[in-house]
Amino acid sequence: MANREGFNLDRLGQWTEEQEFKVEREQTIAYAKATNDPIAAHLEGTYAPPVFAVVPVTAIMADATMGVVPDELMMRILHGEHDFRIHRPIEPGEILTVRAKPIGIEGKDSGVVVTTLMETRSNRGDLVNEQYFIGFFRGGTFDGTVGERSPEHSFDASLRDRQPDFSAVQTFDEDQTFRYSEPAGDPMPIHLDDDFAKAMGLPGIIIHGLCTIAFTSHALLSQLCPDDPGRLKRLAVRLSKPALPKETITSRFWNTGEGTYAFETVGDEKPGKFVITDGLAEFA
Repeated sequence: MANREGFNLDRLGQWTEEQEFKVEREQTIAYAKATNDPIAAHLEGTYAPPVFAVVPVTAIMADATMGVVPDELMMRILHGEHDFRIHRPIEPGEILTVRAKPIGIEGKDSGVVVTTLMETRSNRGDLVNEQYFIGFFRGGTFDGTVGERSPEHSFDASLRDRQPDFSAVQTFDEDQTFRYSEPAGDPMPIHLDDDFAKAMGLPGIIIHGLCTIAFTSHALLSQLCPDDPGRLKRLAVRLSKPALPKETITSRFWNTGEGTYAFETVGDEKPGKFVITDGLAEFA
């Protein structure tokens, strides 16, 4: 079929083999500190921060997502969207079992979108979280859509007609990416090597997208339930533009009823820069 050559469509809907991950208390605390998380339960190691949920699945998520695209596209991947469905917080000391499956491919004007679903279960047998990862492969071509899209979380533009219910202003540290890389298990050089990042067409080292998501998560928790972070049940975003070290971001949150908040995050590197769009959070 035109513009589908090299794509491994037979892998859609196929789970990877399961992998185990031991949750070390020191790593969850390091992750909290690396994301400037102020929540006591995270800094004390009672619970892992919500966005830490990506750490056990990072390798398997990448393998499942890149396994459906031609070899020449693999290194063109960008983190487009992420949707966390949190059944309960991860607890240090437990052993998790993770698996992933690519569920959809869609051609866009500027590249190819691959959607991957991940599941995390504990040694107790319960489902801890589900995550949808949307990988965008720059410059690829694919005709049409095959499989499923991730669940919707679009922003209602009419919300901007009223003031947000609350806002958060946060600034990334100069060494944020270096502190984040190890506990997150993400050593990609665009976050650590200025010359390499510029060679990739970036302005320099960029903040990990998941670090940015973590900042918005604890902005929400600090405002709504600092003593009970397990109330966060869903966190979904679209990563629009990368943030930079030392950049200040401002997130605006609107209460849309029944424990649901819509949000978006702007950076101050240049006017009109959106770092996160289509943000959605749900609380129990």
